[in-house]
Amino acid sequence: MKRYLIIGIAIAVGFSIIACGEETSKTQAAKDAAAADSLKKYDPNKGEGKFKDIVLDEKLNGEMAEGGNKTFEAKCSACHKLTDEKLVGPGWKGVTGRHQPSWIMNFITNTDEMINKDPAAQAQLEICLVRMPSQSLSDNDARALLEFMRKNDGVK
Repeated sequence: MKRYLIIGIAIAVGFSIIACGEETSKTQAAKDAAAADSLKKYDPNKGEGKFKDIVLDEKLNGEMAEGGNKTFEAKCSACHKLTDEKLVGPGWKGVTGRHQPSWIMNFITNTDEMINKDPAAQAQLEICLVRMPSQSLSDNDARALLEFMRKNDGVK
């Protein structure tokens, strides 16, 4: 009788292990499908984040650019130069010509996700070898930095 009980328990445990393995496979397959779907929707011109279509005036907003300069001095200048020279991070010269405004705003405010998903951000990480830390900037601070970048690139 004990033998049948032990065999029954062994069979039940075996089925449980098999069932858990199948569930794990299904869960992993669902995660893989969601990740693939997310990559299909990813727009490398806009980046990963809440900013989708930033419309800029042709003329520079000087007041906003001055606010961006203050933010640059306080939070960015330790790692970035205004030239094309790399310090810790890349130089800012020409950045507004290389990237769309929404990409820049998303990178400034959503750095980790951008580095995880964006090929351009990943390529820059390979050059700089240091992940940009989150600066916890508000949307207004990020927009002012973008305007300051435009000023640095010669927009008047």
